[in-house]
Amino acid sequence: MTLDDLRVFVAVCRAGSLSAVSRELSCTQSAVSQHVKRLERETGMSLLERQPRGVVPTTAGRILCDAAADGIAGLDLALRRLGDLMNGESGSVRITTGGTTVRHFMAEAIVSFRRRYPKVSLEFQTETSSRGCFDALLASHLDLAWITVGAPVRGIEQRPVADLPWVLAVRSDDPLAARSSIDAPELTGIRLIRLPSNSTSGAHLETVFAERGIRTGSDTSVADWDTALLLAELGLGHAVVPAVPGLPTPGDASPLRLIPIPALPRLSVGWAVRRWDALSPLARSFADAVATSCAKTYITA
Repeated sequence: MTLDDLRVFVAVCRAGSLSAVSRELSCTQSAVSQHVKRLERETGMSLLERQPRGVVPTTAGRILCDAAADGIAGLDLALRRLGDLMNGESGSVRITTGGTTVRHFMAEAIVSFRRRYPKVSLEFQTETSSRGCFDALLASHLDLAWITVGAPVRGIEQRPVADLPWVLAVRSDDPLAARSSIDAPELTGIRLIRLPSNSTSGAHLETVFAERGIRTGSDTSVADWDTALLLAELGLGHAVVPAVPGLPTPGDASPLRLIPIPALPRLSVGWAVRRWDALSPLARSFADAVATSCAKTYITA
């Protein structure tokens, strides 16, 4: 049983496919299968169950996968920290985020961090949802994930940073544009541009609407918050979105108006890590820089 065997096995369990892992590792499916078979010989148990659309771990496979994933994550973090000790302040920080995160939440922090650590590399990987960020965090050498805080996830620590208020985005010539605020029940009947269906923020909003009996129409869905704002600015619909940094403020010449919806519960966003106490000093410093930047704009968690 080797570390490579365990890494490949964990990857197969998460992907649910031998062929997907073989493509990812640029090797043959037979080579991936040999890693799994070696583990099965040494444990004396079947670890994967074949299904019409791939494979799933057996009960024994889940036990081994969970233990191996925890061990690999801890080892990877230790190796990263050893590298940081050896390289001093010339290591790297690897972050996974949603498509609009860097521009809205991290621009100021990136500038201040680079001034403090000019030799450190900041590496970003984009995911389309918090679930995707969690999977990437667990499956790779990433340090941090910026996510919409939600239900607990095994093997992940979530740390809220800011609570975002919700706003209704409309064109400046819209009848609602002169409103100073809008009550949540007034959204009933308004055709809204829908947030991404696979996003935590979209699910959060739909749950709140369902709990309060708010029924909205929609014939348009988008991939991210910025696209929803753009469509609203073009007059192609209304959008309920979190008030992220950098949006127009009252008095701006922008054709977009943002009307607060104070009754909607704020959306919590922040960091996810595998283990906060095992985070490298450089990654912790960057996380703190983002939190400090957000504190200037939002109610911080």
